[in-house]
This record gives sequence, structure tokens and C-alpha cells, in this order.
Amino acid sequence: MTTELNLMGKKAKQAERILRTASDKDKETALLKIADALIARTGEILEANEKDRKAAVENGMSESLLDRLLLTEDRIKDMADGVKAVSNWPDPVGKVIEEYDRPNGMHLKKVSVPIGVIGVIFEARPNVTSDCAALCIRAGNTVILRGGKEAFNSNNAITNVMRDALAESALPEDCVQLVQDIDRKTAREMMNLTEYLDVLIPRGGSGLIRTVVENAQVPVIETGAGNCHVYVDKDADIDMAANIIFNAKTQRPSVCNAAEKLLIHKDIADKALPAIAEKLSEKAVELRGDEAARAIDSDMKAAQDEDWSTEYGELIMGVKIVDSVEEAIDHIEHYSTHHSDCIITNDAAAAEKFIAGIDSAAVYHNVSTRFTDGGEFGLGAEIGISTQKLHARGPMGVNQLVTHKYVITGTGQVR
Repeated sequence: MTTELNLMGKKAKQAERILRTASDKDKETALLKIADALIARTGEILEANEKDRKAAVENGMSESLLDRLLLTEDRIKDMADGVKAVSNWPDPVGKVIEEYDRPNGMHLKKVSVPIGVIGVIFEARPNVTSDCAALCIRAGNTVILRGGKEAFNSNNAITNVMRDALAESALPEDCVQLVQDIDRKTAREMMNLTEYLDVLIPRGGSGLIRTVVENAQVPVIETGAGNCHVYVDKDADIDMAANIIFNAKTQRPSVCNAAEKLLIHKDIADKALPAIAEKLSEKAVELRGDEAARAIDSDMKAAQDEDWSTEYGELIMGVKIVDSVEEAIDHIEHYSTHHSDCIITNDAAAAEKFIAGIDSAAVYHNVSTRFTDGGEFGLGAEIGISTQKLHARGPMGVNQLVTHKYVITGTGQVR
């Protein structure tokens, strides 16, 4: 284990002992200082981001990943607004979840407490740095961040801003730390930092998530690769479908809640597919269809077997014609990453069947999948979108970053 990681782990544990007993006001004030500092030092952050972007362009990074990496004044303002929103969230620590008496007179309370030290391994999205730090602090946790090399300068600048703001608050600056060694071996070592990390959260593509899940000895909350589907039922409003799919696919194609696959009921396909394809052509979306879809749209490329399980992250979409809502459910359940899937229909019974049959963290009826987001769900921000069932599922805000302990009060009872 590297000296850097051990030292960071020790500092995180020491800071966590202070943070776990910090007052609601101290945490709120610290976060507001961070938000103000992000705005005040926007120029510094943008300068660092430009270094990352220049290097990324020289290294041939794809347009979709460049978009994830890009910071602008508006995006930094959104980061600051996200931190402020988290600061306004009710303190999740110290809530009495259950309270009851035992026959022997013992009084028991189940109380929410911080998880402790959280590790986050993420890729080329600098906004993750402030989102994760803010959420962890609000829930009383310290955080060790390990970003990708593509965004190192940006992440480092943002972390320095946050640490300087914390140093001017009642909380220790070591509530937030960023791993400086971005060699791959440090990511592997972080996965095994069991002495210090209470949980590890990966945020990124399917390759990163799979690596962490398969190799970590630290407990992991698996966050979502997003092979997201939209199913257009035979009773769908075609104009609505075209607009929803256009938004879900093109509004920001690089993110995990962007739609990647389109399923259309055979009874509506002759009318729906041309209308949807025409709308998607406005952003030059490449469609890859099965035989039935290509019979309707001969300009479409042929889908290969691997297309159905691929998260593109680009302006590409797989298209399949299905015979029924049941076939749509079967297909989605076979290929879905259980992130976000949608049905478009005016048939309430079909919608209910789809919602019951799709085992994903977010299931939509006549709504774009792009709303699977902590901010859009009213959580302020998110540390990730969990696609597993324990310990949390879906967008993870502050209430998902606590655990609990039992507090037992008595009058001398012995067993």
C-alpha cells in the first residue's frame, strides 16, 4: 500500500471523528463557504480545465467524453448551486428511525449516523468532485476522491478550492482529499483500503464499475452503467414519443441516463419509426436496427448482437420491433443494466404491466429517462445512481449516505 493512501486514510479517519459530531449549522456553513469559493475562483478552475481539455484533444478523446470533461462558467455555477442545495437539505444524522421499550424496561432507539469514510473512484467529470464532497459532508462523512488522469488538473483545482474553504470553517480541511497519484495501481490499492474506507463508490463507465466490483475488498455500492431503453407501445402518442426519445437520446448523449435502445410495437411501427427517425435526424443520430426495423427504414444500419448490450454514450441508438409489451419486457430484462427504462403509452394497463415487469432503479411512463438525476429528483445532487438493491437504489442523495446504530438506555438491567 502506498504511503500516500495510508496517510490519506489516517487523516480521513481523524477528520471523520470531528465531522460525525459536527452541528447541523457547522456543516451548512462549511458548504456555503465551498459554494461561494467555487464562484469566486471560477477563473482558476477554468484555467485548470483548459489544460485537461487541450491534453484530451491531443490524445484523441471522443466528443462525448470531451463534453463530460468540459467546464464553463455556467457549469461551475451549477456546481455551486448544487452545493447550496445540499446545504439546505435537512441534516440526515441523528434522526430517530425507531423507538420502543422492552418488557425488562430497556429503552431502545435506532438512530441515523454517518457511514464514516467514503471512497469515490470516478472518471472524466469534474463536477463529481464537488457533488460527492458536498453530499458526504452534509451526511457527516469524510471522502477520499480518486479521479481519472484526464481531469486531474480540474479535480485538483476544485479540491483545493473546497479544502481552502473548509479551513475557514469549523470543519477540518481533510474532510475532502484527492488522490494525487493517478497511476492505475493506486486505484487498485484504494479498492483494498479496508483499514480506512467504510464503503467505495465507483462512478464511470461499465469497465470501471466492473473492475471495482470484481476487485475491491472494501464494500462497494455499484453505480450505473446505463443501457437505457424506451419502449413505444401500440397505444402511444407518436408526437409525444418522438419528443421524449429525442430528448432522452440527444439532450446529453454521454451520460448514463441517456436512452440507448428504442423498442417499438409492430402495430404502430410503420407510422412511429419514420416520425421518430426524422426527429432524431435533427441531431444526426445513427440508428442500428433489426430486420423488421430496417424493412421500414432502409437507410438504417444493421444491428449486431453486441449492439443490444452496448452503452454507446454517443449519438447512436439501437432499434427493435417487438410483437407485444411482454416481448419488450423480456428484451429489456435480458439486456438492461437496470438503470432507467421507459414505456410510452396511453394504455394504463400496459403501463402497469411494464412498470411491474421492469426491474430497474427508475421506471418511467411517458417521461424522458434524462430525469434520473439527484437534482431532478429533488435530492439536491447525487453521489451516484445505484443499480444494485443494497444499500441504496437509484440516485443517492444525503439520506442514502447514512447508516444507523442502536442506543439502549436502562436502569441497571443485566441478562
